[in-house]
Amino acid sequence: MDSEGRGKAAAIAYTLIETAKLNNVDPQAWLTWVLAQIADHKINRIDELLPWNYLAGE
Repeated sequence: MDSEGRGKAAAIAYTLIETAKLNNVDPQAWLTWVLAQIADHKINRIDELLPWNYLAGE
């Protein structure tokens, strides 16, 4: 990464992907689902979008 900001953004992305994998969730499918849900999702219910809740809602 050529800047601190980009390094932090990459670290966040890698963390999200690895968290999904550790929970046996396809990262691409989960992130696609999250991006489709997040605009209308209430901030106080953000935990519903976590990877382990993705499989429960399918």
